[in-house]
Amino acid sequence: MAGAYVYDFSEGSRDRADLLGGKGANLAEMTRLGLPVPPGFTVSTDACRVFLRTGAPPTGLDREIDEHLAGLEKSIGRRLGQPDDPLLVSVRSGARFSMPGMMDTILDVGLNDASVLGLAETSGRERFAWDSYRRLVQMYGTTVLGVAAARFEGVLSRRRAELGIADDLGLGVSDLMAIVREFRALIAADTGEEFPQDPREQLDRAVLAVFRSWNGERARVYRRREHIPDDLGTAVTVQAMVFGNSGPDSGTGVAFTRDPGTGRPGVYGDYLPDAQGEDVVSGVRDAHPLQDLERLDPAAYERLTGCLGLLEAHYRDLCDVEFTVERGRLWILQTRVGKRSAEAAFRIACALVDEGVIDWPEALARVDGGQLDQLTFPRFDAHADTEPLAHGVPASPGAAVGAAVFDVAEATRRAEAGEPVVLVRPETSPDDLPGMIAAEAVVTGRGGKTSHAAVVARGMGKVCVCGAADLDIDIEGRRATAADGTVVAEGDMISVDGTAGTVYLGELPLVASPVTHYLETGERTPGVVEAVARFLDHADATRRLDVLANADTAEDAARARRFGARGIGLCRTEHMFLGDRRRLVEDLILARDDADRRRALDALLPLQRRDFTDILAAMDGLPVTIRLIDPPLHEFLPDHTESAVRIARERAAGREPDAREVRMYEAGERLRERDPMLGLRGVRLALVVPGLIATQVRAIAEATVARLRAGGDPRAEIMIPLVATVEELRPARAEVERVLVEVGREAGVAVRCPVGTMIELPRAALTAAELAGEADFFSFGTNDLTQTTWGLSRDDAEASFLAAYLERGILAVSPFETLDRAGVGRLIESAVTEARRAKPDLRIGVCGEHAGDPTSIHYLAGLPLTYVSCSPYRLPSTRLETARATVVGGGPGDTRRAEPEPDAAPVAPCRNRNA
Repeated sequence: MAGAYVYDFSEGSRDRADLLGGKGANLAEMTRLGLPVPPGFTVSTDACRVFLRTGAPPTGLDREIDEHLAGLEKSIGRRLGQPDDPLLVSVRSGARFSMPGMMDTILDVGLNDASVLGLAETSGRERFAWDSYRRLVQMYGTTVLGVAAARFEGVLSRRRAELGIADDLGLGVSDLMAIVREFRALIAADTGEEFPQDPREQLDRAVLAVFRSWNGERARVYRRREHIPDDLGTAVTVQAMVFGNSGPDSGTGVAFTRDPGTGRPGVYGDYLPDAQGEDVVSGVRDAHPLQDLERLDPAAYERLTGCLGLLEAHYRDLCDVEFTVERGRLWILQTRVGKRSAEAAFRIACALVDEGVIDWPEALARVDGGQLDQLTFPRFDAHADTEPLAHGVPASPGAAVGAAVFDVAEATRRAEAGEPVVLVRPETSPDDLPGMIAAEAVVTGRGGKTSHAAVVARGMGKVCVCGAADLDIDIEGRRATAADGTVVAEGDMISVDGTAGTVYLGELPLVASPVTHYLETGERTPGVVEAVARFLDHADATRRLDVLANADTAEDAARARRFGARGIGLCRTEHMFLGDRRRLVEDLILARDDADRRRALDALLPLQRRDFTDILAAMDGLPVTIRLIDPPLHEFLPDHTESAVRIARERAAGREPDAREVRMYEAGERLRERDPMLGLRGVRLALVVPGLIATQVRAIAEATVARLRAGGDPRAEIMIPLVATVEELRPARAEVERVLVEVGREAGVAVRCPVGTMIELPRAALTAAELAGEADFFSFGTNDLTQTTWGLSRDDAEASFLAAYLERGILAVSPFETLDRAGVGRLIESAVTEARRAKPDLRIGVCGEHAGDPTSIHYLAGLPLTYVSCSPYRLPSTRLETARATVVGGGPGDTRRAEPEPDAAPVAPCRNRNA
């Protein structure tokens, strides 16, 4: 490719999305395919990065734009903004990853007071010319000159109200001329400058405005949510305008090669006669089904379906295509691999495999664990006897309940306070993004499946219903009125069914999804359940890492096994001491002598033995790694401050406080530590409190014997936590083995349990070779390893400054959410390498929260680990992600974000509180 910063569409290809952005790369690809693409050129991301770094366009950019503009003018036979029959261009953003509506677009660049008259004369359609000029002044004023969009919308709303019309189609020529004058006066009043009449000045300033929009608030919010790097920059495409608003034989639309909501085959989309593309995307007018184009213009429809078939065959995936019909002539304006719902993602990928278009490794790369999680969310009970408040377009599937809110600020405020909300708007714009992120669901009064609300909601996994025309949404009054007169005030609870396209007043009951039913029962049914089942089958056959579960009860263990766990990687014994058993632990803490301590331990023994017996039964034949008690003992005592207050009140009232509470308060004083998470816990507790480790090991050993006698195949493993030195591990292991031998001798059965340790301290990671000599397995506890490596208390950091760090970009993501590769990751890599050198067959796993995080899994899968262990409900997505990691990579040193296609935006996991 020639050139430094600017490239003609004929010079690029889809493989250059890093340089040309997704839009520019795909326009180049379609040009190469011979599709009817309006000619143009792309200003590269390199130029944007120079501008963002220096505040000025790169040297020579003006000259390159001049050269490519001259070429465009020659190919069209018209000059930019010439007074008669002018060439007009669109100026659009196009980032490496799709960011729908997050950056700026300016259409009809080149119009001015003279060329609008020439356009009216040559087109023979005066209204069309003045409508185009109105759009340019409005877009340019907002995007380039910084006038608030609401100022322009206010003018339009007032005009429509005065004329008694529903939308802009009712505006006549004189109305549009008056609006242009009012818009220009508004610009002069707000900015102190006139709307520029020089077409070249319009173009130059529009390009720089698109560059600046990369760092706009909505773009930055979107990138943070989607984990898109901030340093990529955007390309800018400059393309000859074609006009869908030039009369009844013209129009614009968005088409999908398959249904993006369900994945069903067949052409699908929206069409608006006599409109520009922004009218469809913004939802300001209700679109027609794409099939209406077949009736209105059969020839254009036939050409469009041919283009759609060619694009899907070429891209080998669902394609999202923007098109315009200008006086009967079809133009393809843009294509990209389309955003889709989670259900559609699985069904489309399976269909493409069955059609021989892709193979299973590629299919695995096209779905992700977040999408699978979405499919396990509950749905509304189909038998609930409730009439819908409103019907609309089912834009993004799922079910959600929340308080109705009508603006972004209120949605954000309530969500931050922990309240589920539903954002209700006439239509959404990119400025509504923070509210959409905060909401459980989005409802709009206008728009279809290709409107801004629908596209963004699908990408984020949010429930969405668009075009709910039954609702009269009053933003200023903060209420919505249904067709039957029912009023939904702000704060009223509503239920939104994005699968059916319905909205209900109140909170509907939820039922488990069919995918969850399959996971629980193994019952496969046609459609999305069968697609998910096939994916999990192939994932299990593909992945290199085993997937185990963190489970502390027999119920959790049984669920984990149903959800596909290959064992338990972490069974936390301290969770067995909660509830009614807490008093027994209190007795242990309050013991005055060995006899008291022995009685307390003897009372705990049968309870623990029963727990372990049931868990081993649920996981019969699979490993169960049991971690000995880990937290400080004071955590089992009542809150120290509350106890002090109760004791003080009793004494102030002249009463003697409860003797046991006084003893527990005194014990709390005795056990009090300045930093208990770095104090007497884990292996230290086991070594210091006589009999504690022996009691737990005896319960495990006796449970193993019980299962053996019952004909079972118990595979208990014993894990010693918080080890920092081999001198701690050695005596602790010796005590474990002594008890195992003792129980075996008593039972007449050999009890063999591997003994390992949890690596959760930096020193343990750095001395892994020594520890490997005394351990049968390692398990990295990444939660504590992150805390001790970073010097952070997770709870304190999240409550105080971590949010500010993320907001300011000091951290891209919380190290407790996604594994820190540069710090914690290096410790893990070093430990694994040293441990494998000392003991090549050592089993090594990861059992912290990071073991269920997709990004962390892709990193961990590149290490010579044996397994990851996550919570039961994360098992299906973890099974899928470990297989995807095998297919798409992402190990040490690989910071790429796994994407199915260069221009496909990442699909974020839905955070639906109803899940």
